[in-house]
Amino acid sequence: MAKGNEIQVMSNSISQIAGGTEIRGEVICQGDLRIDGPVVGNVSVQGKLVIGEKGRVDGEVACRNCDVSGYLKGKLAVQELLALKSSSQLYGEISTKKLSIEPGSIFTGTCTMGQDTHSEAGAPRRANVVNEPQPVA
Repeated sequence: MAKGNEIQVMSNSISQIAGGTEIRGEVICQGDLRIDGPVVGNVSVQGKLVIGEKGRVDGEVACRNCDVSGYLKGKLAVQELLALKSSSQLYGEISTKKLSIEPGSIFTGTCTMGQDTHSEAGAPRRANVVNEPQPVA
């Protein structure tokens, strides 16, 4: 309970971008976010990101957990679990610790998985390359 002039902030807040709303630019969310409309630009979510069946994201996405039922084109960096639902369409690069793909989901691109796919700052790390060409002296 808040005392005096203190303001309580809900830590489990869920923001929503509803159908009929189009966002162009950068979206930064401190809690969870549900997208049911088009977003063109980068999305950064501290909690869970849900892209609904009518949701569409074109850009780079970073979040802790992610459920995709709609469309995503770009780079996706997920710290924990990425779940691609049967209606999802994902085109691009994935970096995640764990991945779940339902039958019917469409995924075209590359995927890096495991505990070491993210640095401490949450950015994707470069994958180890086998037989990398050496520069000519």
